[in-house]
Amino acid sequence: MPQSAPVSAALDPAAIFPFPLDDFQLEAIDALNQGHSVVVSAPTGSGKTLVGEYAIYRALAHGQKVFYTTPLKALSNQKLRDFRAQFGADKVGLLTGDLSLNREAQVVVMTTEIFRNMLYAEVDGGDDPLEGVEAVVLDECHYMNDSQRGTVWEESIIHCPPPVQLVALSATVANAGQLTDWIERVHGPTRLVFSDHRPVPLAFSFCSAKGLHPLLNEEGTGLHPNCKVWRAPKGSHRKGPKTPKPPQPEAPPLGFVVAQMAEREMLPAIYFIFSRRGCDKGVKELGKANLVTPAEQARIKARLDAFVAATPEAVREGGHAEALLRGIAAHHAGVLPAWKELIEELFQQGLIKVVFATETLAAGINMPARTTVISALSKRTERGHRALMGSEFLQMAGRAGRRGLDSQGYVVTVQSRFEGVREAGQLATAPADPLVSHFTPSYGMVLNLLQRYDLAKAKELVERSFGRYLATLDLAEDEARIAQLMQQLEGLEDGSGEVPWDDFEDYEKQRGHLREERRILRILQQQAEETLAHELTLALQFASEGTLVSLKAPQLRGRVTPAVIVEKVKGPGQFPLLLCLTDDNVWLLLPCGAVVALHAELSCLQVGQVEAPELRHAGELRHGDQASGGLALAVAHMASRHDMVTPQYDLAGEVQAHAQLVHDLEEQLELHPAHRWGDRRQLKKHRRRMEELQLEIDERQRLLHFRSNRHWDTFLALIEVLRFFGALAGADGLEPTEVGRTVAALRGDNELWLGLALMSGHLDELDPPQLAAVFEAISTEVNRPDLWCGYPPPPAAEEALHDLRGLRRELERQQERAKVTFPLWWEPELTGLVHAWAKGASWSDVIANTSLDEGDVVRILRRTVDLLAQVPYCEAISEQLRTKARAALKAINRFPVCEIEDLLASGNGQLDPATERPQA
Repeated sequence: MPQSAPVSAALDPAAIFPFPLDDFQLEAIDALNQGHSVVVSAPTGSGKTLVGEYAIYRALAHGQKVFYTTPLKALSNQKLRDFRAQFGADKVGLLTGDLSLNREAQVVVMTTEIFRNMLYAEVDGGDDPLEGVEAVVLDECHYMNDSQRGTVWEESIIHCPPPVQLVALSATVANAGQLTDWIERVHGPTRLVFSDHRPVPLAFSFCSAKGLHPLLNEEGTGLHPNCKVWRAPKGSHRKGPKTPKPPQPEAPPLGFVVAQMAEREMLPAIYFIFSRRGCDKGVKELGKANLVTPAEQARIKARLDAFVAATPEAVREGGHAEALLRGIAAHHAGVLPAWKELIEELFQQGLIKVVFATETLAAGINMPARTTVISALSKRTERGHRALMGSEFLQMAGRAGRRGLDSQGYVVTVQSRFEGVREAGQLATAPADPLVSHFTPSYGMVLNLLQRYDLAKAKELVERSFGRYLATLDLAEDEARIAQLMQQLEGLEDGSGEVPWDDFEDYEKQRGHLREERRILRILQQQAEETLAHELTLALQFASEGTLVSLKAPQLRGRVTPAVIVEKVKGPGQFPLLLCLTDDNVWLLLPCGAVVALHAELSCLQVGQVEAPELRHAGELRHGDQASGGLALAVAHMASRHDMVTPQYDLAGEVQAHAQLVHDLEEQLELHPAHRWGDRRQLKKHRRRMEELQLEIDERQRLLHFRSNRHWDTFLALIEVLRFFGALAGADGLEPTEVGRTVAALRGDNELWLGLALMSGHLDELDPPQLAAVFEAISTEVNRPDLWCGYPPPPAAEEALHDLRGLRRELERQQERAKVTFPLWWEPELTGLVHAWAKGASWSDVIANTSLDEGDVVRILRRTVDLLAQVPYCEAISEQLRTKARAALKAINRFPVCEIEDLLASGNGQLDPATERPQA
């Protein structure tokens, strides 16, 4: 492969472009001519694509090739049209999942996914698909942030041969420097060219029900002085946990917003609404408004008539054609691609004045406008409602301002139910978000790497990911923090001197045991007390005056006190009150319940001679005099000879046994060496801090390992699943088998599931329409709760899917065991629809028999086409199935599933366009 062009082979940009270039464009071109790869990070609409175009001109001058990659097939088609006009149709080719046009051309446009697949296909040796390629342009490189497909960009950069120059074109991101540094590490010398200059400056406005006003101050750093931040009226904040956020002021009607822009000559505009239904409703809400001149209307009508004549089935119903003639359209994923392309073409010509679009339109389609309207600053996602991210807002705002047509671009934010001027100002001044990594090893990646490399080299390649690079940036900080915590732990260990922590832990365990046994003793005492209290109360009714008792009452401060009953006084209830004299010569009037022991076995004392005081209320207390002192001494004398301080319930067998156990444990604890140490509370605190530090260190080390090794751990887990299903074998279990090589040739969300289904034999007897139906069921997902289909599933397809259930369950089990998550799509609801289309049903019939939008049906059928196109190039697939897959592909890949230019193209490609592999 030739080395990148030296400086001497540089082309003069002035000889190519008939206008002066911006500084950042010249800087990027200079970097390319120095032989470096380049990352160009600049605002949307600033002219980044020119750097990619220069790379093409330069390669053509050298007789070399350029691959131009885009994230979306629609973008690839648009670039194909643009480049054919710019460089000549013979010099430009296209590769998509199901189509190969002029693939030997010097400029080949493809999705980044196809380029990644091509790099893996080099494994097989033979023809090098990158032979003669001087540069690869990675357009819309910020798509690395896409959670589903971001991994494709990382894999492409990791596996692209170093002699090939990379031209990464990205919208403004916060960490372009990190991206550049990473590419330099994994690919080769790379220069960052950064620009925040917009050739067409943007003015931010805010539209409320009162009209259109400037949003930002002159410096663009905060809200305009005339902006009034809305505050809820008093009383709208009712206190309470479920009080909803007070409503914002009334949102302006959509027609009002458009009228305000038309008055100020701010059209054409892209009006972003985050739902398909909202976009279609927008078209209806504008009613009969006409935004075009008669001359413009005539041009639209001429183009629309030509479109209807060529592709009548692609005309969108429901008043959309009529709205188009008034300069109004809706553009979203539910619309047929052909109709969307018509809208894009008319908009680029300035004939459509307002296009209502979902944010997908902001993702690189060349549709600049004078104004972009952002109807809401938050959106619904699968994970609930969330605010727009800075980069999402910038991407949409960046579509405003047409270079060479407008001196000023306008961004209009609109008052909504949820957000007002404050939120609009925050987003308009927010910085771009950083790129993050979505690199994820897959079954296909594991098999493709093991076909080419040993395990050590595969590990090195996996660890080249951007995610691993970002983790290593934080690694030093994390490791320093762990070292700091370990130092603290060592200090605490040193500070605890010669404390034998095993003894301390044993002592703490014994203390805990004693606490528990004391608790049980209290419960046993309480139970015995309740039982005996009833018995004592009954016995006291028959006890005579002079009977010795033991009392326990609050007046006696918890002490079990010996006493004698001197008199029984009628109580408020059925039981009497007892007037007693204690051994301390204190008179007390108490209920029967205060008696905790009745000493009927002891002789009664003579109490007749003692004059008792007159106490009226239970609990009343009076100190005795000299006359009662003799009786008190007699009580004390009896108490000294007999146990009168143990409550009777403590004499219950179970209580006594447990009291002895508690006593023994207390003695054991006192004999423990730790009992004689210093401040045990302080030691315990010290020990707890040591344990907390150890837990924090362990958790940080676990997280560090996860962040550093998670991709490799996933890779090893996938190896185990692949071995289970016989895709890897050999002495070390790392050699792809025929099954493994077949799975490696496939591309999908779960290549192993697709491969096992294809090789199962359950699909071999199906005819082509039935095969297409089953392929749809195992390769696509439709996340629509209201899904219905008027065509019943074909019985043969149902039977085949039933036969695949066991295989799917087993794969699900193995994935769970390995802790990996890859989808096992299963969508039998639409098999009837695919079957009907493959059997020749008309497009209008198909659409009439489903709740799905036309764009969704096309996307599902294209996913099915993509899988069918790969089958003939798989190794372990029966010839019978290959033939039927070709026939099924032909049956379903007709307009509007395939595009007009696909129909015009001849089927001249001999390689599988999905993988660039020769036919098996």
